[in-house]
Amino acid sequence: MVHREEKAMGDLPSPLDFLLPPELEAHEPPEARGLSRDAVRLLVSFRGDDQIIHARFSDLPLFLRPGDLIVVNDSATLPAALPAKRTDGSEITLHLSTQVLSGLWVGEPRKTRVEPGERLSLPGGGVATVLIPYRNSARLWVMQLVLPEPLLDYLSRWGRPITYPYVHGQWPIEIYQTVYAVYPGSAEMPSAGRAFTWELIERLQAKGIGWARITLHTGVASLEHGEELYEEFYAVPHETALRIRETKLMGGRVIAVGTTVVRALESSVDETGCPIASKGWTDLVITPARGVQVVDGLLTGFHEPKATHLAMLEAIAGRAHLAKVYAAAVEARYLWHEFGDLHLIL
Repeated sequence: MVHREEKAMGDLPSPLDFLLPPELEAHEPPEARGLSRDAVRLLVSFRGDDQIIHARFSDLPLFLRPGDLIVVNDSATLPAALPAKRTDGSEITLHLSTQVLSGLWVGEPRKTRVEPGERLSLPGGGVATVLIPYRNSARLWVMQLVLPEPLLDYLSRWGRPITYPYVHGQWPIEIYQTVYAVYPGSAEMPSAGRAFTWELIERLQAKGIGWARITLHTGVASLEHGEELYEEFYAVPHETALRIRETKLMGGRVIAVGTTVVRALESSVDETGCPIASKGWTDLVITPARGVQVVDGLLTGFHEPKATHLAMLEAIAGRAHLAKVYAAAVEARYLWHEFGDLHLIL
């Protein structure tokens, strides 16, 4: 099942813009700052009256009710950044984004202009051959990947997690996994769930809060200005669809952990908007005009100014509420990015 919005992101109103002070970027995981995973800060905002509460992530059970259902993304992060060498001998970094067929990948040669037919030499005798631009992107390419051993073994040996300049130092792949990750496939960590610990999950379940899973393999996130979101593989199990229907029937709320979960759940509905089991590729773009049909609340990180994901947050919370939240987050010195703090929208 594939859903397609009628409007491309470039045709939509610009998402929320604001000034993000550089000192609010999280440069390392919270463990390196002397914190446990669940000790990051949590801003809780209520759409109904614009109330804002400042808490810690370990306080999450205080804000949820028995009968609510938390839905997480159990995709595991790949060490998808590889060193590569061009035919002229220059060295670059190749980010693997999405596997589209056996041996065919969407990849991003970082900060490098490549040409169709170009061969990139990879460690251990691997080769990536550049084929065609992906969806007319100047950044992403369809590539043929030939590796000397199975993909996961190869990436474990030669790859490292994808990082961006705001992250200081190199961190092992375990730092980029959620505790409940199962299925390898994401180029970048579904980071909204990073703060969960097994102890916190047990506390939530002891309170009568449900737990369900979807899988969505994330691609690289460094979109160009005006670039459309692209297809990602997802799977919504029958058990999850059933639990969502039961939760709503009993008056509970469906709380998505991350924008990836929202995209998967909203891609997996029938013509009446009822959740169903499905899997496939989705290029759904969730906008304020479209709204949401399944999700009642969202746990997410803080997104950069004008980020495409902010349009999804506006679809859930509205522009005015979101503007107040982000102003409060900047004022209270919350931290951004995958190792930063979190926002719960109720």
